[in-house]
Parts: sequence; C-alpha cells; structure tokens
Amino acid sequence: MTAYELIKKKRDGGELTKQELEFLMKGYMEGRIPDYQISSLLMAIYFQGMTEEETFTLTEIMLRSGRIFDLSFIEGIKIDKHSTGGVGDKVSIILAPLLASAGIMVPMISGRGLGHTGGTADKLESIPGFRVELSYNEFIEIIEKHGLAMATQTPEIAPLDRMLYSLRDVTATVDSIPLIASSIMSKKLAEGIQGLVLDVKCGSGAFMKGLEAARELARLMVSTGNKYGVKTIAVITDMSEPLGRTVGNALEIKECILALRGRWPEDLKEITLTLGSWALWIRDKLTLGETVEINEYKKLLEGLIEDGSAFSKFVELIGAQGGDPEVAFRQGLLPSARFQEHILSQEEGYISELDAELVGRAAVVLGAGRKTKEDSIDHSAGIVLNKKTGDYVKRGEPIAIMHFNRQEAFPEAKDLFMKALKIRPEQPEKKKMIIEVTQ
Repeated sequence: MTAYELIKKKRDGGELTKQELEFLMKGYMEGRIPDYQISSLLMAIYFQGMTEEETFTLTEIMLRSGRIFDLSFIEGIKIDKHSTGGVGDKVSIILAPLLASAGIMVPMISGRGLGHTGGTADKLESIPGFRVELSYNEFIEIIEKHGLAMATQTPEIAPLDRMLYSLRDVTATVDSIPLIASSIMSKKLAEGIQGLVLDVKCGSGAFMKGLEAARELARLMVSTGNKYGVKTIAVITDMSEPLGRTVGNALEIKECILALRGRWPEDLKEITLTLGSWALWIRDKLTLGETVEINEYKKLLEGLIEDGSAFSKFVELIGAQGGDPEVAFRQGLLPSARFQEHILSQEEGYISELDAELVGRAAVVLGAGRKTKEDSIDHSAGIVLNKKTGDYVKRGEPIAIMHFNRQEAFPEAKDLFMKALKIRPEQPEKKKMIIEVTQ
C-alpha cells in the first residue's frame, strides 16, 4: 500500500477502504506522507466525491485523532447547533443562551470567519475581555456551572481536521460536500453531545449556492450524526441576502443584545426560533420519547425571551468567559468605528435583490472579515442595513450605513454593495426563510 496507489485509485473514481484511509491519514499526521500528496488526494475527492461509507470513515478517523469530551457526569441533555456559514448569521449567539435558559446544556464549538462569511468566535471577541480560546478543563467547568460555553476548536479536538482544512483552504477544495460534512461532524461528535441541530445555508452567501447541493450536505450530515448515536436534524435556510440588519462583529453583537430583549427583525427571529424549537424537539424525543408541535416549542422560547431569562443567561455567559457583562446594558462599551457613511438609493422602487455574498465581501473590505487566515479583524467595521429585499425606497433614501476606520476602503466597499443591490418597479415575492427540514 502506497500513497501514490491510493491517490490514483481515488482519482480514477475508486472507493477507499477504512484501512486505506487510515493509512493515508495516520501517515499524514505522523509526517510520513507529505502535504503535496494529501493535497492531491483532496483534489481527487473534490472531483470524484466520496461514498457515504467513505465519509463516515473519514469522519471517524478525524474524530478519533483527538480528544472526545466526556460530559456524562454533567446532568442534563447536551445539544448543540451549527451553521454552515453565512452573512450576518448571528443566530448562535442568541440561540445558545436561549436554549440554556430552557434547561438544555449547550457545549458550542464555534468557528472564525474566512472570506465573505462571518465567524461566531470573532463576533464574541468584540466584547471586551471575552475569551473564546478555552482549555479543555475550562470549557467543561463553564458548561457544568453555567449550562453553556462558546469556544473555538481546542487543540485537543480533531487535530486532523485542522491539518486537512489548512490544505483545503489553499488548494480550492473547501467546498467539497463530503469534506465539509466530515469536517463539521468530526468536531460536533467530539463535543460529547446527544443532539445536534444543523443550519444548512442555501443561496448566494452560502457555500451551497443551490438547493440540491444543500440537500445533499444536509442528508449526509444527518446520516453521519445518527450513525454515531447523536440525534441530528438539519434545517435548510435561505442565505440569498444577509440575515438580520447588521453585518460585522460588534454591530452584530448589538443586534443580538436587542434580539435577546425581544427587539429583532422577523427573518432572524424566524430562523432562531425554528432551530431552537427543533433542539427542544430532540430533547423531548430523547428524554420523554414523545414531542409536541414545533409551534408549541416556539411559544415556549418566545416566553423565555419575554421574561428576560435568555438575556440573563447571555449576561452570565459574558462574565463566565472573562467579558464585561456591562456591555449587555451599555452597548457603547463595544468597539465603534471612526467613520460612518450612508449608502443612498440611486433610484425609486422595491429592493428585489441584496446579494449576500457581495454584501459580505463589502464588509470584508471595510475590515470586518479576513481574506486569509492570517488577516486581523477590525471588530468595529461593518454594515447596518436600513432596507432589505421587498422594502420600497425613494431616490436619495439611505439603504445602509457603512462603519469603518480606513477611509481608503470605503470606495471599493460601496461599489460592491451597489453591485449587490437591485431595485425594480414591482414588489418581489417574499422568500421562505425555512426551506425544508431533514431528519
């Protein structure tokens, strides 16, 4: 068995056995198989795909490459939520304390932003003092005491995933469905959870631009989770325009604080409550063996927003992870940009399109995101949307406000935003935010 033979086998459409995948991955981790050969393997997988069994096997190898959390000594059901990434997607920051206030334990491993998509960890780090890089023991202690923790992938969790992702990132093989599925699920299965809700984004601002690709990714991740004993449900949601009214780290934290106090836009509310309801459905399925209608769970979650329970849990989380809880009450403590510029409508009519990817790229240009992993982030930069798809605008009316510190970035960001925007005389049909559910 040689790496050359196995790369050739996958290149020609063959199915790699468990022993063959273990040989390749163990050899790579131990330094016996070089980067360039694994890069060739990833490209072969990108073009030839993987069978479901190969994906299961790769997920397990990545999972077993590191430490698996043991949360069995902590009372309560453990459920996490994961998004495949989008623009303005701040759902996790609202949902984690909301679920914790409902009695679910939420051990959440969050990612960083890269390209036009934002990262939950970066958003949380815009809160002064908030620590997302926690040790294994710190992560466990915070969950045990507070019912939730939100951290980045620790060195102990799926180290093979980090090694492979670094190669995927520089070899244009990130958006391979089996590689995405195995990467996400290896980290999630390592959390010691019993249930998982997946938000599979579909549209211009997502990795999965088309519905069929989103369906395939959802099906594969649900199958993988269930195979390994984690009750998994995937909700395919729309990402054709930014979610909510803000894009950018501190700006999104402000929107999360308002949402936890019951003041949030309908699209953000619908997706958050839907994902949260399916988490409660999983809890009852696992603990009681029976469930109620999803709308009943939504009412329960809305009650936890209205009575302040979810907001209080968020304040508790900030303090537990080293942040300043006063931020939740005084948003002026969050980073703010030196410059703000309004983007004015050049015509009159209905906004028929606000392309999520282009808006995300505009935010990156302003400093809110990374083009490469080594880039630093300006937590104060971003975009506030005054208008969204379906809204009527007059000529000269402000559609958005750009926040930035580097004046030279504004012209390019404005140009990208204007390309994202389409205005028509007719009002467009309202898009469904929840496209379908896979379980």
